[in-house]
Amino acid sequence: MRLSSYTDYALRVLMYLAVRQEGLPTISDIAQVYGISKNHLMKVVHDLGRGGYVETVRGRNGGLRLGRPAEQIRIGDVIRYTEEDMAIVDCMGALQASPICRLSPACNLRTALHEALQAFLAVLDDYTLADIVRHRRSMASLLGLPQPPLPHTAARGEAEPES
Repeated sequence: MRLSSYTDYALRVLMYLAVRQEGLPTISDIAQVYGISKNHLMKVVHDLGRGGYVETVRGRNGGLRLGRPAEQIRIGDVIRYTEEDMAIVDCMGALQASPICRLSPACNLRTALHEALQAFLAVLDDYTLADIVRHRRSMASLLGLPQPPLPHTAARGEAEPES
């Protein structure tokens, strides 16, 4: 299964917001870091806001922040929310008045692919946004963001866990 660019951008926005610990980034900030069209990203952020994943703060120092803690954002839920059509093949789409394929009445491929899709989403339901950004310091560096504070144990000279 291939996720749409829209879902990819939505996940990247959420990851950016989870990694950035200070201030309120703007859509322009995020678009510039990822090299994504600001206009396209505005649509993605608006949709994430309607879904409660992102909050927008208006005003001079306004910007974006997560709408709920990263530990409460399940990746499978984000994908279900942002993917318009999860059909892997045409016959998985809405039931047709007439079959798309001659084999449809006797074929079990649609059932197998549906089970595979459910398994794919079930695995992603086991991951939260916090899980996928657990290497915050490395990710912040790659995004050109200020380094988040070291965890308490790392402040005593122990390395940040990267696993």
